[in-house]
Amino acid sequence: MSRILAIDYGIKRTGIAVTDELQIIASGLTTIPSETAIAFLTTYFSKENVSKVLIGEPKQMNGQPSESTPIIEKFISDFKTAFPNMKIERVDERFTSKMAFQTMIESGLKKKQRQNKALVDEIAATILLQDYLTRKMI
Repeated sequence: MSRILAIDYGIKRTGIAVTDELQIIASGLTTIPSETAIAFLTTYFSKENVSKVLIGEPKQMNGQPSESTPIIEKFISDFKTAFPNMKIERVDERFTSKMAFQTMIESGLKKKQRQNKALVDEIAATILLQDYLTRKMI
């Protein structure tokens, strides 16, 4: 089988998570500067078999697009140009950053470690991907 990759794209940083080849377990891969996302993915896709990419879709509480939507739409346009044959699925990313921060607290990370925004982004991408996998199994 192939992997599924999840992207939590942000203005400054992008969290990335990936499944194992059996698409059972989601693991954090890395956090990268957002401007390097296409270059990073080009290298990653050349080494790994990825069949689908999940891209977080930020929404407000009322379901309307958030203020960061235009930035993510631009990234998706660039992504489609760079990887025209890759399947993309948008996934609601509401609360993933809050859940990531809560996960860090529950896992016993010290306050200094919890201030690492790159780690928050990577965990948020992992939560987004694991939630997708859980819904897929139901």
